[in-house]
Amino acid sequence: MAAAAAAAVGGPQPPQPEVSPQGPALDKAATAAHLKAALSRPDNRAGAEELQALLERVLNAERPLARAAGGEEAAGGGGPGEAEEDALEWCKCLLAGGGGYDEFCAAVRAYDPAALCGLVWTANFVAYRCRTCGISPCMSLCAECFHQGDHTGHDFNMFRSQAGGACDCGDSNVMRESGFCRRHQIKSSSNIPCVPKDLLMMSEFVLPRFIFCLIQYLREGYNEPAADTPSEKDLNKVLQLLEPQISFLEDLTKTGGAMRAVLTQVLTNQQSYKDLTAGLGENTCAKKSHEKYLIALKSSGLTYPEDKLVYGIQEPSAGTSTLAAQGFAGATGTLGQIDSSDEEDQDGSQGLGKRKRVKLSSGTKDQSIMDVLKHKSFLEELLFWTIKYEFPQKMVTFLLNMLPDQEYKVAFTKTFVQHYAFIMKTLKKSHESDTMSNRIVHISVQLFSNEELARQVTEECQLLDIMVTVLLYMMESCLIKSELQDEENSLHVVVNCGEALLKNNTYWPLVSDFINILSHQSVAKRFLEDHGLLVTWMNFVSFFQGMNLNKRELNEHVEFESQTYYAAFAAELEACAQPMWGLLSHCKVRETQEYTRNVVRYCLEALQDWFDAINFVDEPAPNQVTFHLPLHRYYAMFLSKAVKCQELDLDSLLPDQEMLMKLMIHPLQIQASLAEIHSNMWVRNGLQIKGQAMTYVQSHFCNSMIDPDIYLLQVCASRLDPDYFISSVFERFKVVDLLTMASQHHNMVLDVEHERSMLEGALTFLVILLSLRLHLGMSDDEILRAEMVAQLCMNDRTHSSLLDLIPENPNPKSGIIPGSYSFESVLSAVADFKAPVFEPGGSMQQGMYTPKAEVWDQEFDPVMVILRTVYRRDVQSAMDRYTAFLKQSGKFSGNPWPPYKKRTSLHPSYKGLMRLLHCKTLHIVLFTLLYKILMDHQNLSEHVLCMVLYLIELGLEDSAEDDSEEEVSMGGPERCHDSWFPGSNLVSNMRHFINYVRVRVPETAPELKRDSLASTSSDGLGSLQNSGTAQVFSLVAERRKKFQEIINRNNSEANQVVRPKTPSKWSAPGSAPQLTTAILEIKESILSLLIKLHHKLSGKQNSYYPPWLDDIEVLIQPEIPKYSHGDGITAVERILLKAAVQSRMNKRIIEEICRKVTPPVPPKKITTAEKKTLDKEERRQKARERQQKLLAEFASRQKSFMETAMDVDSPENDIPMEITTAEPQVSEAVYDCVICGQSGPSSEDRPTGLVVLLQASSVLGQCRDNVEPKKLPITEEEQIYPWDTCAAVHDVRLSLLQRYFKDSSCLLAVSIGWEGGVYVQTCGHTLHIDCHKSYMESLRNDQVLQGFSVDKGEFTCPLCRQFANSVLPCYPGSNVENNLWQRPSNKSTQDLIKEVEELQGRPGAFPVSISSETNLSKEMESVMKDIKNTTQKKYRDYSKTPGSPDNDFLFMYSVARTNLELELIHRGGSLCSGGASTAGKRSCLNQLFHVLALHMRLYTIDSEYNPWKKLTQLVEDMNSQVGNEDQQPEVPVLYHDVTSLLLIQILMMPQPLQKEHFTCIVKVLFTLLYTQALAALSVKGTEEDRSAWKHLGALKKVVSSLSSLSHQGRPVRRSGSQLRVCFLCELFCFAFEVLRFECKPSEC
Repeated sequence: MAAAAAAAVGGPQPPQPEVSPQGPALDKAATAAHLKAALSRPDNRAGAEELQALLERVLNAERPLARAAGGEEAAGGGGPGEAEEDALEWCKCLLAGGGGYDEFCAAVRAYDPAALCGLVWTANFVAYRCRTCGISPCMSLCAECFHQGDHTGHDFNMFRSQAGGACDCGDSNVMRESGFCRRHQIKSSSNIPCVPKDLLMMSEFVLPRFIFCLIQYLREGYNEPAADTPSEKDLNKVLQLLEPQISFLEDLTKTGGAMRAVLTQVLTNQQSYKDLTAGLGENTCAKKSHEKYLIALKSSGLTYPEDKLVYGIQEPSAGTSTLAAQGFAGATGTLGQIDSSDEEDQDGSQGLGKRKRVKLSSGTKDQSIMDVLKHKSFLEELLFWTIKYEFPQKMVTFLLNMLPDQEYKVAFTKTFVQHYAFIMKTLKKSHESDTMSNRIVHISVQLFSNEELARQVTEECQLLDIMVTVLLYMMESCLIKSELQDEENSLHVVVNCGEALLKNNTYWPLVSDFINILSHQSVAKRFLEDHGLLVTWMNFVSFFQGMNLNKRELNEHVEFESQTYYAAFAAELEACAQPMWGLLSHCKVRETQEYTRNVVRYCLEALQDWFDAINFVDEPAPNQVTFHLPLHRYYAMFLSKAVKCQELDLDSLLPDQEMLMKLMIHPLQIQASLAEIHSNMWVRNGLQIKGQAMTYVQSHFCNSMIDPDIYLLQVCASRLDPDYFISSVFERFKVVDLLTMASQHHNMVLDVEHERSMLEGALTFLVILLSLRLHLGMSDDEILRAEMVAQLCMNDRTHSSLLDLIPENPNPKSGIIPGSYSFESVLSAVADFKAPVFEPGGSMQQGMYTPKAEVWDQEFDPVMVILRTVYRRDVQSAMDRYTAFLKQSGKFSGNPWPPYKKRTSLHPSYKGLMRLLHCKTLHIVLFTLLYKILMDHQNLSEHVLCMVLYLIELGLEDSAEDDSEEEVSMGGPERCHDSWFPGSNLVSNMRHFINYVRVRVPETAPELKRDSLASTSSDGLGSLQNSGTAQVFSLVAERRKKFQEIINRNNSEANQVVRPKTPSKWSAPGSAPQLTTAILEIKESILSLLIKLHHKLSGKQNSYYPPWLDDIEVLIQPEIPKYSHGDGITAVERILLKAAVQSRMNKRIIEEICRKVTPPVPPKKITTAEKKTLDKEERRQKARERQQKLLAEFASRQKSFMETAMDVDSPENDIPMEITTAEPQVSEAVYDCVICGQSGPSSEDRPTGLVVLLQASSVLGQCRDNVEPKKLPITEEEQIYPWDTCAAVHDVRLSLLQRYFKDSSCLLAVSIGWEGGVYVQTCGHTLHIDCHKSYMESLRNDQVLQGFSVDKGEFTCPLCRQFANSVLPCYPGSNVENNLWQRPSNKSTQDLIKEVEELQGRPGAFPVSISSETNLSKEMESVMKDIKNTTQKKYRDYSKTPGSPDNDFLFMYSVARTNLELELIHRGGSLCSGGASTAGKRSCLNQLFHVLALHMRLYTIDSEYNPWKKLTQLVEDMNSQVGNEDQQPEVPVLYHDVTSLLLIQILMMPQPLQKEHFTCIVKVLFTLLYTQALAALSVKGTEEDRSAWKHLGALKKVVSSLSSLSHQGRPVRRSGSQLRVCFLCELFCFAFEVLRFECKPSEC
């Protein structure tokens, strides 16, 4: 044995024993046993030297891995694989000390003191998470530990791991001990035997050398990738060759805690690392390895510490590579340039250079965090190479398997934090960022979920500073200049959402780690206490402030729609909102008030810097909107938490009035832009802008976006001047010009068609602002209940969908957690469960929750529904369900209005919000709108009236009349609204009569009067000289005046700060051209208008009668159930009753008004369906008027050009060029494009198409004459043969005809398509062909995974998302065919027959021809190719001559036949009556017939073969059949399929087809059909039957003949004359409908 050891180390050889036949294996075991014995001696120096010499030879670094990877064979004959396997065998023998390796591992496992499971899994592993047992939200359990623990009744879920993880069973820092499994209960140290000293002695000597060898191999195998040649393949090859070594280490970690303790000592021992790396000596291989290590550091942008002498590197010498020396010296000098280049703007703009540098919490940490990296142990360098190799799975698993050892866990966490900046840099450069991100999170979630460990590294390693700094540096690499507000002079920078960093969510693992550590209270406390960190974080958040700016397209539609908004919303939610919710979860008690003050302070400073950077004063730039204001939302949510939970004074956290005015502008701009988007004002920006609007309010985002915005606006409204705020709202919504009492107005910033929807948006926003209480006093349970009721009222929901739709704070440790007991209890209180049911087809419908009856009666809140609806149809759905409940319960039988829901009480801090309801500006708006509605002004819908009444009722809800207010309001400077109402209280202003109003109107306005009047109000409050223009529009000037006054109070130098306003955007009232002042006589009050409105809505004179005159109790108990639900009449009655209850003066005035005789108001009742129809017709009429105007202008220009070019003097030549108005105007069909939203007719230059789905169908071919059910075959003998199907019958018929008759004639005698026929379906929506092409291009560029092939022309309808694959062009036509159809005809049948023959032979009669090469003809040709390509060639090529034109001719009219037959099936067997109602609405037969007719007109039928001549000639020319006797004859007319002939004759006629020609074709073909029926009866009847027909005419015989024919096994449609005659009658009648003709079945 001693000889073997000596031989192994190459020393003097003593006498050698005999060698066993087992050979080398015995030598390794014997050597290991010898070395273990030598090391066990008290003086083991010699044994240690022998072992080191052996390891030096076995783990020889002179066998570099790079050479092995290159395929070169190692010296000595064996391949590199053999050498590595031999080295591993040596290591195993040495660890076992000469014994068996498996026995050694089993012995080590017996001394496992670990109480943690620590099982590591990779992606897609099924694991468990128990919320009841978990302390950290990231806690997870393996399946074995979960099932062996007691989790009965717990809130747990099973999930598939996305990034990998590890089992936390046994870790009391992550989960409660009650959830531990039986195997990992806390063990007492007395139960664990001590590890024998000699068991792991060899491991302590062998493993350091083995790990160092692994590191050397990693050094040698890594080559820095060149710029143009990525080295992923090389890295993978190196990792593949190293897999046995890493797997060996991984197996060692599974032997238990004793071995992990040895590995921990080896990996963290700094002296061992220093001895092995410093002992370079003359070993050139080790020197080269160390040089590669230094080069790798330098290429990573890292600086090696200055202690160079430790590693024996002083000056470049013969033994030292100059490359290493240059790399080491240049590492420090080039790093700053690398990082600074990342921070520069991509487009090189100079604005970025002016941005002030972000200050970090410590001036010395910036460079060290990002640049300096010093390795002192194997663990640190091993992690460095793990990052360099982009986290190979094997290495990650090994590092994670060591985590149950607490000493290792602490050391590894510190090492991970040390390399955090390097991880970020590597992640940014990675080509596989998704995989690398998952593996980073796989590690970090195990480290940072432990609060105690997170706190320790935060204190010792500055974890928070590192994370915030790394995030800041990461985002600085993709900054661009902001274009918000002042594009030229802006100094603000934002992240570029088009960068891969944001599009691919590369930042996700770093943000996830930050969110994870902020969930720990001790860590979050340090963050909130560190002012420097807060400043840095606010600078980071400011990078997202104003990103993804949208600019409204005013001229042309965007060519390509950007999809960057996905990245923008995800970035704000993950990088800004989720950390915010994490911080808020620790600010719930009074003791944390200082934290909130710190955040609010630095958030306001960041906001002020942002306003300064974008040069903002008081007006936002027009036609711009960004949905991303994270600084505003941070400020809003911390304000809410301060008032709600910490009992802080709101005013102590608010800035001055000027700052409040600035804070409200951009959130208000978003609300106005939402209304603009829904009004189709942004339609040219494409569908993506609607996507942003919907995402902004979607359930996963609303808590972090729209809710904070609304709350911040509520705070601003509660502290700002209410008149200023109301004026700002209507100015932002661009409806100020509409708020005039004049009959005519001129809106300088808004088109007329958008005024109504924008006014609705402004009023709806005010109702939401004043009604919403989410952050103004509602508890968490009340919020949850309101959210749940709103979602259930829209639609019945499953439990899972309701969980997903209820908004939750992104951080699971804060707010309401779906799945909690609170959720279940609230759900059971508001909803009933409908059990799953089986549908007739066998599928099961899921169980649904539906609102309880009392919820509909008392809790249905339409305001909450409007706030939470992503699609507008959900609001209508809620109202339809509410209507159904009222009718079913008998509470109201008409069409109800949205019910008024009494609001919860406001928190005292927000009482100022109600001042909006008691300001003169709002009262003027309400008065004006009521007056305009009463006078039937345009652009005022029922929704406007509903919102006006809702605002009045809100003002009456908690209003207490103050008689002294009127006198108080008279003080101070008089403003324009002082001439309208004397005070600010709504209750008193409701009874105030306004006699006259001065308005600005055009000189042609009908109400223009020049009378000189004394005053503008009934009580003489001022004269015309000092009352001003008593109109809301002038309040814009008042608002600016108010803003200027506030600035002057806050800043004595305001005149230098405030920029002069440009008059181009919002003009003053007097600047409107050609306007003059008029005095309008009104003599109304709000109360009188409401009473007259009641008369108008009811359609009855003096319809309102005060209810208290009959029952005085209503004044004592005004909450009467009969007023809870109803329509507009009920709402008016409820308001008048509340007004009377709150003021005796109002009660008296209401009674006086009702006593007067009021003129009757004509009723105007319009149902919802009629309203939609009128709106649509109005849009179409406007489109026609615009088109006529353009045509007239074009004709005028054309005439002018002709006069100039041809010098025509005669006026007679001008007549053809003029468009005369004497002829009746021809209305064209108008189509709505669902992409661009424009309406107009289809033209040859810009055709409109119908969204269609082309499918090959064999349904018709499966029809059978036999009605007996078929059995499913279970044996070969029972196999079904389709001899009796429709397809088989027609195939046999065509084959039979082709056997005896001429092939081309056969193809005109029948129809095909029974199998493989093309069926054309449509959803009914239309779009421009050019819009469709742009839409398809955007789908091709879309990176989102789609369920269809865009390259094959497949897409989904942009409106209804129904699957489609083509667009059917709409023929540009007018209603002239109706006139042709109504035209009377006195022509004889002979004349009509000749006309039909002539028209069929006339070429080019179709208005559009392929030769003209218009856009329409190209698209018709294209769709015809699509139709042909839909089915297989064998289903459209039946000719004996391949490629024959007869094939195309047959295929085209057969497509028409296929669609007619399938339409017959859809309509329940009748073409003219009955059937499904949707079939007619969604039919595309009209457009399909035009396409088919166009292409069939390109073919001509020879006159001698034309079946029309043969059908109509009185005497047949026998010579036509005489010819070559060898040539096959044509198919006789009696054998022709009459339905096919009808389609051929119709499609060959010029379009539009006249009624007289159609009637002629029907008569001729009906004669043929009748003849065929008689012939069939005669041939198939018996001799007795024929005799009865000929002589007796007995009715019974005929009946028996018909009944016998029905059982002869023929197809249904060919079984008898009566069946065929009936079908053709139906088909003829349906042809009228297809061709827009009216027809009665009796005419056939």
